[in-house]
Amino acid sequence: MERFPAPARPIVAAMAAAAAADPARAVAFQGAPGANSHIAALQAVPDGLPMPCFDFDDAIEAVQSGSAELAIIPIENSLHGRVADIHFLLPESGLSIIGEFFLPIRYAMMGLGTREQVREVVSHPQALGQCRQWLRAAGISPVTYPDTAGAAALVAERGDPAVAALAPAIAAETYGLKLLVEDIADEAHNMTRFVLLAQQAVPLDGDGPFVTTLIFALPNAPAALYKALGGFATAGVNMTKLESYQRGASFTATEFFADFIGRPGDLAVDRALSELGFHAEWVRLLGSYPMARER
Repeated sequence: MERFPAPARPIVAAMAAAAAADPARAVAFQGAPGANSHIAALQAVPDGLPMPCFDFDDAIEAVQSGSAELAIIPIENSLHGRVADIHFLLPESGLSIIGEFFLPIRYAMMGLGTREQVREVVSHPQALGQCRQWLRAAGISPVTYPDTAGAAALVAERGDPAVAALAPAIAAETYGLKLLVEDIADEAHNMTRFVLLAQQAVPLDGDGPFVTTLIFALPNAPAALYKALGGFATAGVNMTKLESYQRGASFTATEFFADFIGRPGDLAVDRALSELGFHAEWVRLLGSYPMARER
């Protein structure tokens, strides 16, 4: 609680108390009240009780401990790519992905003075990255902070008109700031994809379409990826996302984070996963869930 800026603490305390009284409805999110993740929690789980957490680890731990039924976590943005560290946190969490949600993103610059007084803007690195062209053109220096709405609370706490925050417009009203510029984005298609996490997978009803997320590791050898993914091609399974990253410093194997259309139990998917398992050092399914947006 004390890690949040002072103006956010009473609101965080009230929301946390409501969630603690009914953990079966609690939806943990990273950030202060008014952050994009807060908005996503409200829209994705309308009957839920959003529960602010200072960082991703806290949001995940809330579900692990049973303090919250769900967590909603941003995983990638259409302008700025994947959210840092999330591909390491998800596999290690032991939680299952049970849903996805897409939120259009628009930011506002908010502060205590006038637009002309602003020299620095504080926000989450993702938000700063999504608006970097606008900030450069405006001659404003970016300053990183763990979340967008928390940055707004920090600006309210500091009381310096030369420092503004980049956050969802709702954060200005929440923390008593002026909206200096609205509807900021480098591109109109700015969109963030969130995933919903739970302790256990949930049964999938109907014919879909469904998405499955998994990670796997391959040795750094010629044609390793080609061989491992050949089964998806021959089975006609559409892989819609594939990202690689290194863990540790050995450089002897590469891990991949992937999405594909379908779910285990589908004949074609089972064939593709069998081929992948033969060539991979290991494969870990993170969850199958209804597709929220066409790929």
